[in-house]
Amino acid sequence: MIVGGKLFAYGTVLYIGLAIVYWFMSGDVIGTTALALTGGLAFLIAFYVLFTSRRVGPLPEDNEFALISDIDPDYGFFSPYSWWPFAIGLSVAIFVLGFVFARWMMVFGLFALMMAIYGLIFEYYRGEFVK
Repeated sequence: MIVGGKLFAYGTVLYIGLAIVYWFMSGDVIGTTALALTGGLAFLIAFYVLFTSRRVGPLPEDNEFALISDIDPDYGFFSPYSWWPFAIGLSVAIFVLGFVFARWMMVFGLFALMMAIYGLIFEYYRGEFVK
């Protein structure tokens, strides 16, 4: 985690520096704002990761002499054949397209999103999954 936090911290410095140089070279407000906000987002991630790494302690990823067998093999349970993340993405796409084309698409997309989230949450409460 420390390496990732430092990478985002370096990214913060890079993007803020690029925003300053871009402002003086072009005077463009929108591009400068985008670069400055990118630096701010990199700072948020760097702060969170570095703060969490102090609390958690060094991980095997932080030791350059660590072996692959040093990590915890249990990463949790992930549903291998679930179609609900695709349904969530599709319903979000329909909802966002509603901003462009028609308000009824937003209503339909929001309803589909709620149904997809419900399906994802209760996927394993309907009995044994059959492939």
